[in-house]
Amino acid sequence: MTPEALARLHAAAFDSDRPWSAAEFASLLGLPGTVLLGDDRAFLLGRVTLDEAEVLTVATDPAHRRRGLAAALLARFEAEARTRGAERAFLEVAEDNAPARALYANRGYAQVGRRPGYYPRNGAVPAAALVLSRPLR
Repeated sequence: MTPEALARLHAAAFDSDRPWSAAEFASLLGLPGTVLLGDDRAFLLGRVTLDEAEVLTVATDPAHRRRGLAAALLARFEAEARTRGAERAFLEVAEDNAPARALYANRGYAQVGRRPGYYPRNGAVPAAALVLSRPLR
């Protein structure tokens, strides 16, 4: 997927947040350890550095939600991260994003931190970011 396609899908998936730009995606894709999985329905962007893996974003086109795409991408990312030597995976999720929180809980992620007011909301109070983690080994 091109940075432009990633930006379009990200904007469709996160209509209440500030979506990431094509330039931001291009910058991330150029970094060592970056992992991009998915297609025009859903994608996961993450990175693996030494023994840690980080999910940077997961985006699913609203027309393709509730089909297991994000769960499959997350499982693929965790397997790839293990192959690259990661022992633990981390991610951040908005406290008010119940569907994503359920997905991560089903994959064994547990809260290890909280960042108040992290995610801006259009005309509303910013949402806290929950920092989640799970072992990969």
